[in-house]
Amino acid sequence: MAVRSLAAPPTPWSKNLAEPKIDSSAYVHSFSNIIGDVRIAANVLVAPGTSIRADEGFPFSIGENSNIQDGVVIHGLEEGRVKGDDGQSYSVWIGKNTSITHLSLIHGPAYVGNNCFIGFRSTVFNAKVGDGCIIMMHTLIQDVEIPPGKYVPSGAIITNQQQADRLPDVNDADLKFSTHVIGVNQSLKAGYQCSENAACIASVHHEGDSQRSNGNGQSSMNYSYNGSSSSLNSSIVQQIKQLLAQGYKIGSEHADQRRFRTSSWRSCTPIDSSNPNEVVAALEACLKEHAGEYVRLLGIDTQAKRRVLEEIIQRPDGPVQASSTGKVSRPSPAAPVSSRPSAGVASSTGSNLSEQIGQLLAQGCKIGLENADKRRFRTGSWRSGPAIESTRLTDVLAQVEAFAQEHSGEYVRLIGIDPKAKRRVAEEIIQRPDSKPAQSTPKSTFTPTSRVAAYNSPTASVSSANSSLSSETIASIRSLLAQGHKIGTEHADQRHFRTSSWRSCAPIESTRDAEVIAALEACMQEHSGEYVRLIGIDPKAKRRVMEEIIQKPN
Repeated sequence: MAVRSLAAPPTPWSKNLAEPKIDSSAYVHSFSNIIGDVRIAANVLVAPGTSIRADEGFPFSIGENSNIQDGVVIHGLEEGRVKGDDGQSYSVWIGKNTSITHLSLIHGPAYVGNNCFIGFRSTVFNAKVGDGCIIMMHTLIQDVEIPPGKYVPSGAIITNQQQADRLPDVNDADLKFSTHVIGVNQSLKAGYQCSENAACIASVHHEGDSQRSNGNGQSSMNYSYNGSSSSLNSSIVQQIKQLLAQGYKIGSEHADQRRFRTSSWRSCTPIDSSNPNEVVAALEACLKEHAGEYVRLLGIDTQAKRRVLEEIIQRPDGPVQASSTGKVSRPSPAAPVSSRPSAGVASSTGSNLSEQIGQLLAQGCKIGLENADKRRFRTGSWRSGPAIESTRLTDVLAQVEAFAQEHSGEYVRLIGIDPKAKRRVAEEIIQRPDSKPAQSTPKSTFTPTSRVAAYNSPTASVSSANSSLSSETIASIRSLLAQGHKIGTEHADQRHFRTSSWRSCAPIESTRDAEVIAALEACMQEHSGEYVRLIGIDPKAKRRVMEEIIQKPN
């Protein structure tokens, strides 16, 4: 197809009649108009009906692997420029791996960074959108700078910097969606380029045959990849191809059941190749080496130094298989991690817990767990469970179930934590000693647009009469917490004490005095016969503001 690319017309502000520069690997549909100094990099897709017109403001730059979808208009004012990543001035700069979706308007001066998503009918004018931002549908971004990694909801009008600075961060689900859109458009680009080559079409059809159902109407579990049979299902292989096409690195991690419960993953052998065959082979080697363990696939953005994908591809009972729809099958949120169910956890008797955790994760909250025996429950002295770092619902549910089983016969409660405000937004008892879900505890309600006010426990306060710590130490703890400091603890036996070689106890994430005191007492009990000291930490200045010995060997 002949591409409509024209030189810029002669104007008082432009006399050089610049023409578009389009990389040979890009695909520009003939029903699009490209005019003037437009620089289109490798593997870009420009869909039908687009207008990219650098006849007033110029030049324009569109980075590698980006896609400009149907009906998009890119134009620029004569005056006003932005600084591109190469240090030069542009009227419009669009980075790498970015989707400008249907009917959007990018009007210069405008900068859109790498790995961004601009939703349908959205407008960006006289603005900068940082790397990794997701702008949803029907939005207006004008006269502001959106910080990197921010999420703009549909219908938002962001026209002052204060609004921009208050935007929430992109979460993993948003990032996965954006990555998927890039992968789909890369496949479309390859398909369009292939459409006039009979041999190329045949190879695409052959690849599709490997994903079709077998004679029983079930999806094939093995994916024939360049002629070799893979134990990875077609969905995972396709994800790998999409990630590599976008310039991401592939990694893998493994964990036995004990480490999985505490999110203590270990890395498999690093994969340096960007060849899909070699990457698949390396993943299969990791699966084989760690049979009987959990293995997960990682997509890594090496420039931003962050993960764009975490996907479990093997569980202790074998590789994750494809469902009849071709998607990766995942265990039901209600399923316990082991064969011994925990009847006290709400998720094993219904979907309430799964829904609540899902809603908290969708709001960007972290999930925590605490346990208390009957004596500690009466005094509000809860003990913190292992930190749950994952934001994937299936992983979190598995760790919640495992923690409840480990503390059967005790109270267990679920904590929703707002990491930005550093406060709790929900507390829910999910197990009682009689192994029945708490019916009288009011369920937390969650809204997608606002955080829930912190839950105030009636047992939050503690007196020195209920604690083995002195009243002076309790007062110090309360004073430190009131100043916004964190509390830590360290222990040392007599030999390590003489050389000042202290070791840290379990981290204390809570800012509630009763829970901090309970954690301190737990450290003292665990290390009875040793020195234990209390640490006050200023998290902003990253320094200690107090050290006090609260237990000695005698």
